[in-house]
Amino acid sequence: MASSAAVPFWRAAGMTYITYSNICANLVRKCLKEPYKAESMNREKVHFSLSKWADGKPQKPVLRSDAPEV
Repeated sequence: MASSAAVPFWRAAGMTYITYSNICANLVRKCLKEPYKAESMNREKVHFSLSKWADGKPQKPVLRSDAPEV
């Protein structure tokens, strides 16, 4: 049985909710005035490490720090 409920516009546009949420968050950050804008941009930075596996053992991790393009 098909539902007659409305489809969220982000789903109709072919996006996931995470993608939609990230777009909205970026728009809000860009609209802020200083010093709040700088603080919010600092919170957006992501730090993580990657480890490749070989023969069932992790290799030396590579530390990454990806900041969004400004």
